[in-house]
Amino acid sequence: MLNYLKLTEVGTALGIVLPEELLVRLKVGQGDVVFITETPSGYLLTPYDPEVEEQLKIGRAFMDEYQETFRALAQ
Repeated sequence: MLNYLKLTEVGTALGIVLPEELLVRLKVGQGDVVFITETPSGYLLTPYDPEVEEQLKIGRAFMDEYQETFRALAQ
């Protein structure tokens, strides 16, 4: 697996080129958005929006808490 990414000049800015192997593993391609999140051990690059992930976590906890109510409503 890749150990480093090289900074490349892109116009007046700097960018990185992601190798094909990494793009396949992330399941992303041209035009997709990736998110960078700072973690205690460094930075995390992911195609998943961390805010949406947090909202889903809260929603799952809510559904678990009221599981019996949802079952009753489904009948």
